[in-house]
Amino acid sequence: MSVRPDGRPLFRADHVGSLLRPQALRQAFRRHAANEIGDNDFTCIQDDCIRDAVRMQEEVGLEVATDGEFRRGSYWGRLVARTEGLEIRPALLKFRDDQGQEVDFTGPYATAMIRRTHPLAVDEFLFLRAVASATGKITLPAPSTMHFLRLSDFAAPTAYADVDRFFADLIEVFRQEIADLVAAGCRYLQIDEIACALLCDRSIRDRVSSAGGDPDLLVDRYVDAINGAIAACPEDVVVGIHMCRGNFRGRHLAEGGYEWVAERFFARTNANHFLLEYDTPRAGDFAPLRFVPKGKGVVLGLVSSKTPVLESMDSLQRRVEEAAKYLGLERLAISPQCGFASSAGGNPLTEAEERAKLRWVVDAARAIWR
Repeated sequence: MSVRPDGRPLFRADHVGSLLRPQALRQAFRRHAANEIGDNDFTCIQDDCIRDAVRMQEEVGLEVATDGEFRRGSYWGRLVARTEGLEIRPALLKFRDDQGQEVDFTGPYATAMIRRTHPLAVDEFLFLRAVASATGKITLPAPSTMHFLRLSDFAAPTAYADVDRFFADLIEVFRQEIADLVAAGCRYLQIDEIACALLCDRSIRDRVSSAGGDPDLLVDRYVDAINGAIAACPEDVVVGIHMCRGNFRGRHLAEGGYEWVAERFFARTNANHFLLEYDTPRAGDFAPLRFVPKGKGVVLGLVSSKTPVLESMDSLQRRVEEAAKYLGLERLAISPQCGFASSAGGNPLTEAEERAKLRWVVDAARAIWR
């Protein structure tokens, strides 16, 4: 995999991938789960909704399009459902809102040796490629997602007594999937890495240590897992790594700037650019960007996908200028800080407000990089 000589991200206006599910799609998920509609009808509804979502992205001026993750119940759920040996159990972390109210959620758990028995997202890309004029981007959860959300209790001892064996099998699942995506024509791949961002939160690092883990070693392991997963990517495949502190119906999992992981993560992760959450003070300042190596760029997630309020153009321009002190304007781009619906429930916005947010990202990019 190569990097652009100037470190410029692929697009000045980007987005993280997931979009609000239309009412028809949410209803179809419920009806399909209740066996009220069959697989074919369910797929047809997904297809129609994806066509509309792609059209919306292109109409607001984006040069990159996703399928909104409309075939997924959550950004990682389909990978779990289609990987032998994985199931869903309660997570050991909790989402919370700005008032401190907490809610439970779920995470992957290995009950047996894991292996890829079905394509995970290849069908998503093939349909996206057929309906989009813009460059199609496919998102995949990072390997760390399959390990971190339950802290040290990630697998049954009868399945994996050896964490190295677990990651070897996990990386192979990703390698196979990415190889098939590349063969299908995918040239923009995004890896969603939340664990390393969560490890910037001191309270979460303390929980890891209390459970017998080493936060520093975990960061290195997660970086190695990403690098192993994308090791065979050809030079013309662009890889972006998205980092955020959790996104569930407007809630978050952690807070803390990137400083604690920045030097190791940015320098060692084999990516073309990083898509970073930067919409609230929870993300810290831009100083960690000084560790992004030459030839790599950053997409600044300055626009919130968790609130309908439009950020002022002056504030967006000012914040990009602040970030440019550490990286240079030519190596920056702009996006929302995360997707609009990491799970099917989505964030507290309307589809019209989502559209306005995405158009605002495009307008900001045009104003800043004239």
